[in-house]
Amino acid sequence: MRSDSVKKGIERAGHRALFRALGVTTRDFDKPFIGVVNSFNEIVPGHMHLNQIAEAVKAGVRDAGGVPFEVNTIAVCDGIAMNHEGMKYSLPSRELIADSVEITAKAHAFDALVFIPNCDKIIPGMIMAAARLNIPSIFVSGGPMLAGRLEQNGKSQKIDLNTVFLAVGKVVKGEMTESELCTIEERACPGCGSCAGMFTANTMNCLTEALGMALPGNGTIPAVDQRRKDLAYQAGKQILTVLSQNILPKDIITRDSIYNAFVADMGLGGSTNSVLHFLAIAHEAGVEFSLDTINSISQCVPHIVKISPSGEHRIEDLDAAGGIPAVLQTLSSFLKKNTRTVLGKSLEDSIKGARVKDSDVIRTLDNAYSPTGGLTILFGNLSPEGCVVKSAAVAPEMLVHKGPARVFDSEEIATTAIMQGKIKKGDVVVIRYEGPKGGPGMREMLTPTSLLSGMGMDKEVALITDGRFSGATKGSAIGHVSPEAASGGPIAAIQDGDIISIDIPAHKIELELSAAEIKKRLSSLKAFESRVKKGYLKRYSEQVTSASTGAVFID
Repeated sequence: MRSDSVKKGIERAGHRALFRALGVTTRDFDKPFIGVVNSFNEIVPGHMHLNQIAEAVKAGVRDAGGVPFEVNTIAVCDGIAMNHEGMKYSLPSRELIADSVEITAKAHAFDALVFIPNCDKIIPGMIMAAARLNIPSIFVSGGPMLAGRLEQNGKSQKIDLNTVFLAVGKVVKGEMTESELCTIEERACPGCGSCAGMFTANTMNCLTEALGMALPGNGTIPAVDQRRKDLAYQAGKQILTVLSQNILPKDIITRDSIYNAFVADMGLGGSTNSVLHFLAIAHEAGVEFSLDTINSISQCVPHIVKISPSGEHRIEDLDAAGGIPAVLQTLSSFLKKNTRTVLGKSLEDSIKGARVKDSDVIRTLDNAYSPTGGLTILFGNLSPEGCVVKSAAVAPEMLVHKGPARVFDSEEIATTAIMQGKIKKGDVVVIRYEGPKGGPGMREMLTPTSLLSGMGMDKEVALITDGRFSGATKGSAIGHVSPEAASGGPIAAIQDGDIISIDIPAHKIELELSAAEIKKRLSSLKAFESRVKKGYLKRYSEQVTSASTGAVFID
């Protein structure tokens, strides 16, 4: 066992003395040492209960014959970090999480790992670490938050964090009072768990099942449901089986399993951030996976589930309808079924027997919302390396759009313009210098998109950026434009009034300028200089690569 290097032989007497200080007994030295990598803290609602999940995991490890050691990583709440300097740190935290897991696991010679993530960047950061370390691993998330409830006119409706952001836009437009906004604010997030819609956290937790790194139910069992603790206990037990069978992350995380994750993603209409994160996971696993491949999946896989912000259902409804196993069973004709899973069997065998319990939540293929997937990759002279849109959340009338550019060099300037009513019907809002290098940190633009949606302009205005969007974003919001402005991408050449053409069904985005004019404008720009001069973000800006490659660090 790997842990023999810290517990066997007379030369390890000092090591054993330190382990004894932790409560390890003589008989424990013959058992596997299991790292329980927990991201518990008391600032992220999705993580505030993970200490309870960890206790269940550790109980499972002990009962299966292992010795658990709980260790921790950082976690950022994207909602709290939104629309201020804090959001610059969200995506960069992914690399820190992966690095910290590598350090802790290597330094203490764990035999296997159980990962406990829940929110946005923690999930991919931990999967990247698992692929990098390539020691037996299993994932169990903290589960989704239940939807909030709002009573209006004698009727109860489900609400979530996205409802709050949209309500802000209605207040700005004068369609809602601040008192009504306060009521929504008080009821939208009723307790622990990852936010209740198909936002980035829940997308990634669901796709971890499709990838094969988590047990069935990982993505959908609510955080407050007793089944969540039962799942954590089973994950703790199962890691000993994964270890005994020497099932390694790179046995599971392959090109075919990443393909399956994107099949599920298209069916679910997940967050655009899944593209960024799975490209990074593929990089860590040594797998070639391109935006063109994602497009080919999108073109053939139907969109069969609409969860907020695309629809009215929430993750709890998806769970009751059969969860990810039922989604995968419905999409089985598109899957690479022989991929391995942490259950020690193929994906096909893992979902055998799953069935749809509510066809209103999980539609049949012949009754899909769309014959193509919920995410679309666009290419063109504005974004030669590609960009991404959550097409599932775009109004039909905005799938094809042409309009004049309104250009802003930061999210804050754009947000102010929107709130002051300076954006007009037909405009294409351009927010640039917010990419991985330029931001730095590739901030999410949930505030401007939510303002536009709340003001009823998501059916009239498009927004493009070299930054990111929250999974809660709706409307013709096109992100990850690559190359980014800071790297001299064509988005840096756009001027107010330039005509931008968007054709989502045709996968095209064009700046209606000649190649010569774009080149001329770019050559006249000053060399980019980062706004950050010290600290982690400075180092991040210097090392990070394009969004089209997952915004990973330079090798």
